[in-house]
Amino acid sequence: MENRTLFHHREEEQKEERHRDLKMTSTARKTKFRTSEEEEGFTLADLSIASALALTSEVSWESKLRQEAAILEMEKRGQKRVRFGNEMEKLERDVIRHCRFLRVRADKKALRRKAEAKAQREKEVMELLSCRAPMFWIPLRAHAVWERMSVKLECTVLASPLPEVTWYKNGVRIDPTLAPAGKYRMKSEFGMLTLDISRCSLADSAEYSVVVKNPYGEAYSFATVLVRKYYGKESGFDSEIYKRTLMRQEADFASTLKPVFTREKEPFALYCSFTSDLQEHQRDIRWFRDGKLLKDSYRQQIKCGDREASLTVSCAYKEDEGFYSIRIPTQDGYSEQRAYVFVRDAAAATAGAPGSPLNAECHDVNRNSLILSWITPSDNGGSPVFGYYIERCEVGTDEWVPCNDKPVKICRSPVVGLAEGKTYQFRVKAVNRAGISNPSKASDPVTMIDPNESKRLMNIPYDDGMRTITVSKDELEPEVKIPLPPTNVHASEVREDYVVLSWDEPDPRGKEPLSYFIEKSIAGTDSWQMANLDVPVNSTTLALFDLAKEKSYCFRVRSVNKYGVSEPSAPSSLISLGKKIAPLPPPSQVLTFRDTSTSVVVQWNKPKEGQEQPLGYYVYSREVGTEEWETVNNKPLQCHEFTVPGLRTGKEYVFCVKAVNEAGVGDSSPESDAIVVREAISCPSPPRGFALLNCGKDNMTIGWKPPKRKGGTTILGYFLDQHDVSKIDWHEVNIKPIAQRVYTVTNLDQGHFYEFRGYAMNVVGVGKVSEPSNIFKCEEWAMPEPGPPYDVRCTEVRDTSLMLHWEPPLYTGAGPVTGYSVEICEEGSDTWEQLNKQPISDTHMKFSPGILTAHLAFLWNFVVIELISGWNIEVLEKGDVRLWLEVEKLSPEAELHLIFNGKELSSTPTHKINFDRAKGLVELIIQDFCEDDKGTYTAQLKDGKAANQFTLALVGDDFDKLKAEADAKKNEWKRKHGPHFIEQLKWKVNEECEVLLTCKAGNMKKESTFKWFMDNKARSDGQYEPKTGNGILRIKQITKADKGIYKAVVSDDRGQDTTELDLTKEAFDDILKELARISVLSASPLKVQPTAEGIKIYSEVKYYTDAMKATWYHKVLTEDRAKVVRGLPDVATIMETKTLCLTCIISGDPYPEITWYKNEKAIAFQERYKMEVKGTVVTITIESVSSEDTGKFSIHVKNKWGSETGRVTVSVYKRGEEPAELKDEPPLI
Repeated sequence: MENRTLFHHREEEQKEERHRDLKMTSTARKTKFRTSEEEEGFTLADLSIASALALTSEVSWESKLRQEAAILEMEKRGQKRVRFGNEMEKLERDVIRHCRFLRVRADKKALRRKAEAKAQREKEVMELLSCRAPMFWIPLRAHAVWERMSVKLECTVLASPLPEVTWYKNGVRIDPTLAPAGKYRMKSEFGMLTLDISRCSLADSAEYSVVVKNPYGEAYSFATVLVRKYYGKESGFDSEIYKRTLMRQEADFASTLKPVFTREKEPFALYCSFTSDLQEHQRDIRWFRDGKLLKDSYRQQIKCGDREASLTVSCAYKEDEGFYSIRIPTQDGYSEQRAYVFVRDAAAATAGAPGSPLNAECHDVNRNSLILSWITPSDNGGSPVFGYYIERCEVGTDEWVPCNDKPVKICRSPVVGLAEGKTYQFRVKAVNRAGISNPSKASDPVTMIDPNESKRLMNIPYDDGMRTITVSKDELEPEVKIPLPPTNVHASEVREDYVVLSWDEPDPRGKEPLSYFIEKSIAGTDSWQMANLDVPVNSTTLALFDLAKEKSYCFRVRSVNKYGVSEPSAPSSLISLGKKIAPLPPPSQVLTFRDTSTSVVVQWNKPKEGQEQPLGYYVYSREVGTEEWETVNNKPLQCHEFTVPGLRTGKEYVFCVKAVNEAGVGDSSPESDAIVVREAISCPSPPRGFALLNCGKDNMTIGWKPPKRKGGTTILGYFLDQHDVSKIDWHEVNIKPIAQRVYTVTNLDQGHFYEFRGYAMNVVGVGKVSEPSNIFKCEEWAMPEPGPPYDVRCTEVRDTSLMLHWEPPLYTGAGPVTGYSVEICEEGSDTWEQLNKQPISDTHMKFSPGILTAHLAFLWNFVVIELISGWNIEVLEKGDVRLWLEVEKLSPEAELHLIFNGKELSSTPTHKINFDRAKGLVELIIQDFCEDDKGTYTAQLKDGKAANQFTLALVGDDFDKLKAEADAKKNEWKRKHGPHFIEQLKWKVNEECEVLLTCKAGNMKKESTFKWFMDNKARSDGQYEPKTGNGILRIKQITKADKGIYKAVVSDDRGQDTTELDLTKEAFDDILKELARISVLSASPLKVQPTAEGIKIYSEVKYYTDAMKATWYHKVLTEDRAKVVRGLPDVATIMETKTLCLTCIISGDPYPEITWYKNEKAIAFQERYKMEVKGTVVTITIESVSSEDTGKFSIHVKNKWGSETGRVTVSVYKRGEEPAELKDEPPLI
């Protein structure tokens, strides 16, 4: 019964639902759809239904049964539905689907509106935050372009909001509408600003700028645009034009280094000047000799100013000979000049003795021996060098000791008998039949050490390689009683007179020092003999001199220590003396070439492949007509070509070359062909002064001046190039050379602009191209006035007059030429003055301006007799003055008139005139040059119709300098041809504190006398050694009475020479300083001695005089005293409850005692007070500070050397209060 009731109730509910659905579908409504967020909330009914459903958590089996029955009923009833019901259900589903679609679309539109609103708000915020004044992130940069090229100026700007952009040219705003179409294009995209300038012309060279503005400010950037004229293939950054532009911005050489001739023991200097002050990057001036960098030393000083540089060598040796070069840094590398310095042999003490050897060097240094090598001199004095003597000197002494009794035959020899640990220098003397040469320059100091010592040291890195520990293998050697035998016995060097035997130490060597016995055995025998005469050798090499020639030997070595002798080593291989070293053959061919008016280039063959390479070459020269060969170089040349300077212009010379090796100087090469010293023929310089002489519709007539330098021969013709300015390339005008200096260029375009350039040609070839001419317009001349005359030249040049010639103009204008006006301008000036008041009708004019001097030059540049080299002045070795000039070759009928102060000179023994017509050489040699030779010298030359004259003024300072130089050379020549001093008088102090005055004389004879003077009074205690030429005056104990002027005089029938030393002022004080230095070095340690008067402190010295002053110093030791070094402030301010740390650094030895005080009372470190000491750092810590901790704190440190106190004031303030220290401070503005 109950089931039926429930089923009936369910059926009634379903009826009501169908009725409600039917009512809803049959009612037409217009609904406004809301979004999900716009929907209203749930009603109370909805909430109650939801609550009821939530409370029904479980379903009974009866309810499930009723539901299944209801579902079956509904399916049956659904099958019986009418058509109307099905259509309504379909309509209802469509309505629901459309409602859902509209709801989704409304949601999307709402989301889009919210996103757009949010983005707009963010954009406004970002714009407000990013607003800024304009700033150039990348500014404009300068440009250099050629004509008819385009250029783009670019820059990057940062600004917000976007700025207003304005471009300017030289401060004037650029308006593209006013310029030619397409000339300027401006863009502004994404902060990139560009300005395109198309087809640039010279007028576009300007300063371009851009100004950007916005409400927050403005910015400005500028750059320069340089438009260059195009010169064809020779333009660009790699061209000579660009390089010359750079060079003009830098300092360059204003003078040329010239060869220097000097002698041993004499000073010399090299100078050069610059065109302007050196720039910063050019300050690193460097000097080189034979490619090796030179530095300041006691013998050579390098100086560099803003406009000059110099290298001075105070005492020259033959080792200083060579190619010297100076380098100036430039933007593309460096600029360099070179010159050769010749160091001639000093006069030998014995006439005919050879020159001194050079390049003494030490090799294979051992404990008691070494190998010495040197190079034979170039000058043998007239007889062959047959040996050499070696001398040694222990560093610190002046005593030279001979090392060999018999001369050494070759330029290499062992030196034995040296002491281990001592430092030596060596020098060599050459010997021939006439005598012994001067000594060579001393070798570099060398210390005798064991070469194996460095091999027994090991470096062990630690601390990541930052440090190393050096350990000797001697410390690691095992205990060895009887030593092991050596190994690897061999000959390390074999020569004709000696053999150097070498071996290796035994391994293990043991800790005891070793020495060695050497035994030898003749090949084919079993007997062994001692080779070192029972004296053990301390090193691992031995030089053997007593071996027999043509015999072979075996050697073995025994080790020796304090415990005994080892077994013999394994025998060496057969060893015998070497073959005799023969001098090298000379080069097979020597060639000579003209170079300058005073130099010749000499070349010779290189040795063939496989032949022995020489140590170098010596070059010799001889003037044709003489028999004496002169040495050109005194240091062997490593090259195969050399320029020989210092020759006499117009003279003929022959040359030969000799090779150098250990055996000495070889035989002479065949003589070269005779060569006349004249300037080499070269290509001519470019033509110049291009001018337009006439112009038609399509042709131009061009004229030009001849080259300044013809290259020593006749100009054969010229070549022309033309260039249309509107185009890029140059084009040649003529194929065959033009003989004249006037040419008409045809087939030109009327109205176009042209420029021209030219080349000159002689027998050598075509010279360099000239600079382009001015730009000429091809436009037919119709002017009434005539064109310019051309080819202005001078003839018949006299002291007071000259003759001018010119050619008439090619374009005469409206009528014939009626006259000419002549103007003159002094060279270097821009002021032209008219010579003739009335026009003249002739094409020549005689000009008489008064006396013409050599200092006045006019802008007429033509002579009939061509000048190759103007007046030159030389001072010869004997003091004679040589005046000479060179012109082109003259005919045998040429005439010379040499005028001196208005009077003609004739050749005399004191004024010898040489006139070589074939060579064009005019020469005047003046003996005993004096005041009578002051004046003007004029050489008047005439050869047929051709004539010319050249004037030299020897007056004023020029004459005085020349006379002083001539007198000096004359006196020097006379001095060196008689007895003279090779080394001037000087002083030195020896270890015994004796003052030695020393000098050295040369070219002495038995009859020559040597005298000593002091204040012009003779002294008999002076000494002189005739064999060496050394003079010594010994002052055993110098006093003030020894002050004076000391003089040494040598004299005989050939003359007299004097050397002088002033010991009255600075020199005497310097001697006392040197004595004091030696005395101080010999002083004993300070000693203390008690006396009745007190404590006596004294030191014993080697030498002392009353002239010396002793000064005593008393220094208080402060380094080890206890100190507070740093760390404590003056005031420390801190808030309550905080922790205060005071740290300072102390020092002292011994370590000081430390005490802290508060308000002058010692602090007991407990509870809140703590002290920490870490090395030299001391820290006091106060925890939870309060107002009670306010006060004065101090640290007191003390040791036996003293004490010191550091103080600090501590101020504690409460939280929220202002510290008292800050209340009185003024407010910050």
